[in-house]
Amino acid sequence: MSLALVRGFLTGIITGTTLCAFIVGIVIEYVPLMVTGAGLPIAYGILLHLAGAPRRAREAKIAPVFALAKVEGLRAGGTETGDIPVYFDLTVAPDGLATYRLKVTQGVNLVDLPNYRPGDVLVVRYRQERPWKAEIVERLSPEWERRVAAAAIESAPESSLVKEPEEGCAFGALAVLGFVLGAALVLVLFRAELFAPEAPARPEETQSSTTTSSSGSATVNVDRSLLGEGELRRAIDALALATDVSRVITAVVEDRRLTVVFAPSEAQVPRFDLRAVAVDRVLALVQRAKATIDVGEPQTWQVTIIPFGTAVSSRVIVTGPDGSGSLADGG
Repeated sequence: MSLALVRGFLTGIITGTTLCAFIVGIVIEYVPLMVTGAGLPIAYGILLHLAGAPRRAREAKIAPVFALAKVEGLRAGGTETGDIPVYFDLTVAPDGLATYRLKVTQGVNLVDLPNYRPGDVLVVRYRQERPWKAEIVERLSPEWERRVAAAAIESAPESSLVKEPEEGCAFGALAVLGFVLGAALVLVLFRAELFAPEAPARPEETQSSTTTSSSGSATVNVDRSLLGEGELRRAIDALALATDVSRVITAVVEDRRLTVVFAPSEAQVPRFDLRAVAVDRVLALVQRAKATIDVGEPQTWQVTIIPFGTAVSSRVIVTGPDGSGSLADGG
């Protein structure tokens, strides 16, 4: 396996790991994983630079090749000031070798752009093993100036175009394989955090509540509206953990407060179990009252629940800027 294929495989692994680590870090809210995902490509880039240092040092010791070149065509890129990218189509004529076509891009100052015209002869410089990375020499020695002035170069055919070797299908396939493996590695390492079943919520975890009780009453204060889904049931369950709610004679439900009054143990008075209250009917009664009672925009509401025979009776009072009104549910 060539070094280029190895580099493609490693690049795919780093890319897949980086993207997956950053996304998984956001999902599971794990900052170190997000930082690792962001820092991994930086560290990989530094390692690639260090790994290429010996090759660059060897190439620096080899003198570049200079050759005459004929401008077959050129096209300036888009910019308004300073150097602009110019795309050159050249015929290169190395000493003692066959001519060939080459396409290069080089920055040229706007002032110097008129000096480059199709048919002109100039000098290019490149490394023997990488002719496709040639660059145009702007300052020539007297010897090369004489050679340029006397040169006559025949245009090379388009078929002789020299360009950087393509990586090939194997490079792309290994890059994709590395990407998949890198992403899979992160998913496997953090599968427990990603796919763990959500723990069942307990009343004390789903809402913050304060319970106070005395011998004759108890109150639960919560930080969310009891009209929210499941909030009233959780408030009742929280109260049931703190006191006996099976002998209630009156329950009052407000937006963020539940208050109950207990029957004395020796008194023979009607009572009910607060846990048996149909909370859905209570909440529906409030919504119906807010929608039908004409008090302007409803501002406060209060439901009073009392025993009524073998069942319970609920009555809601809604207050707004235009007064107050009530609605009863005998169910």
